[in-house]
Amino acid sequence: MAPARVRTPLLVVLASAFAAVMVVVLPGTQAHADPTVTEIEAKIRQIWLQAEPLIEEYNGVHEQYKKNRAKQDALKKKIEPLQRQMDLAQLRVGVLAAQVYRGGQADAVNAMLSSGSPQVLAEQLSFLDYVARDQERQLKGISDLKANYDAQKTPIDTLVATLAQQDADLAKRKKAIEAQLTELQRLRRQLYGTTSGTGSFRPWPCPASYEPTKGYQAAKFACTQTGKPYVWAADGPSSYDCSGLTLAAWRAVKVYLPHQSSEQRASIPYVSRANLKIGDLVFYYRPIHHVGIYVGDNKIVHAPSAGDYVRMANMDDSGPINSFGRPS
Repeated sequence: MAPARVRTPLLVVLASAFAAVMVVVLPGTQAHADPTVTEIEAKIRQIWLQAEPLIEEYNGVHEQYKKNRAKQDALKKKIEPLQRQMDLAQLRVGVLAAQVYRGGQADAVNAMLSSGSPQVLAEQLSFLDYVARDQERQLKGISDLKANYDAQKTPIDTLVATLAQQDADLAKRKKAIEAQLTELQRLRRQLYGTTSGTGSFRPWPCPASYEPTKGYQAAKFACTQTGKPYVWAADGPSSYDCSGLTLAAWRAVKVYLPHQSSEQRASIPYVSRANLKIGDLVFYYRPIHHVGIYVGDNKIVHAPSAGDYVRMANMDDSGPINSFGRPS
């Protein structure tokens, strides 16, 4: 699969937003009132709303990259027996070539012609014809084997080339995104110091109540991760991004989810808000680029953004809700 294309270069998209933040944060030559926490946090949120969709897009491309690598390994394993047959076939070709080179068949013909008996000569010529046809069958079989081998190997070679291009593209995206997130984290440290915001990362019961379900176990896992830092493209155990946290929570109960919020939405059934259960996923924005795990009492656990930490939050305060889904 060819990697998805970022519609606008990341550094260009975010540069103006960061410039606006720095105008607010850094002192100028003119007298300005000190920016309030609310003003700086609003600027940080503006930057993050531009960065997070691109991070989730990267997660989707990287997910396909991992799937392609797995497919490549499976194809290589599949043709290993064919490779051994090719090696044996090439040995047979070598033997036949050596026989011809040594003039073995010419010597045999000369011996037959000098045998003197027409009947013996006829029998020997028949045998020679059999040998020739047998060699022809061997060579045809080797040719067919080679064609079969090439037919199965060509997709692997094509896949390797695609993966190399994907890898180069991902490396460029990663470098650009990380440069912007480093600045975003610097702004957060300037605003909050070594922690992000005030209060506990888990100020309410988490999960809110017990349920004998996999969803409860997944939510409980997420609750135990509160306080760990947001790191983009991470899925544990020491750091997470938003879809990495929900992936890890459900992975803990042996349910697989892709590492991208929109792909997680596409991979599980919808549920209504009225039917929400602990462990369900809550998706945000349109198009989707954020996800949290429902822990009851209208609360979620999520990895909010760069410079922040896994924490509980009010479900309706974490962005415009898109939909709900239930892994199984």
